[in-house]
Amino acid sequence: MSYIGTPPSNAFTSLLKQDFSTSATTGYTLDHAVNNANDIALFINFVRQEPTAGYAASGTSLVLTSATASSDDMYCVYLGQALQTVNPPNASVGISQLTATGTKDATTFLRGDNTFAVAGGTNTPNFFVTANTSQNIANATTTIVPYNTVVYDTASAFGSNGFTVPSGQGGKYYFFARLMGQFWDASGESADLSIFEGSTQKIVKKNGGYNAGGDFSNEITGVVNVSAGSLITIKIYHTMGQARGFDTNTNFTYFGGYKIIE
Repeated sequence: MSYIGTPPSNAFTSLLKQDFSTSATTGYTLDHAVNNANDIALFINFVRQEPTAGYAASGTSLVLTSATASSDDMYCVYLGQALQTVNPPNASVGISQLTATGTKDATTFLRGDNTFAVAGGTNTPNFFVTANTSQNIANATTTIVPYNTVVYDTASAFGSNGFTVPSGQGGKYYFFARLMGQFWDASGESADLSIFEGSTQKIVKKNGGYNAGGDFSNEITGVVNVSAGSLITIKIYHTMGQARGFDTNTNFTYFGGYKIIE
């Protein structure tokens, strides 16, 4: 396509600068050829020198009117020379030049999809509950463990012995639970502990450990991808032949979870 006047720039432009190592001399060599003294701005000890009166320049030759000393600071900026690159000059691009969407500040970072996102975050919703009332668990019956004491619950989502995934908060959660009770006997019978989403068993831990007093202890952990509105519960199943109770010590019987940051 043709243009009238100066063609539009298709590269980033910055003026070239040259620093000199000074000595007791009037003659220096320029890195880039110039037509005359007006093609450069020369600074000695941060004071701009007058072209032709303070120096002469032609080609790559720079001649000063007065000799410099080795302690002088001298540099020039090429007014008739420009460096064009496909990359912007160093330190020339700030946040305001970026087209990425989202909040642009010290708390965010730029993602590969050209959006700003908050770094880190909190694993919410999260909750932790215990049981302060024991209950006899019927034989050969899958039963919800009645956790009824809320220690913390950021979304107020725990109730009916389970955690209801809040609206808009579906995704991957890490759940953990423990139960101790009299679910073992000399025949080696024990109990299974499971994480349920609604009526669907998501993770099961078969049997558990026991101590000399006949107490059973089982712990279950895992990551579950759950849907908003789902009720998450811990269920136990045993075949002891009769109903058995569990320990209400908060160190032994608890249930918790949190959403994983993605």
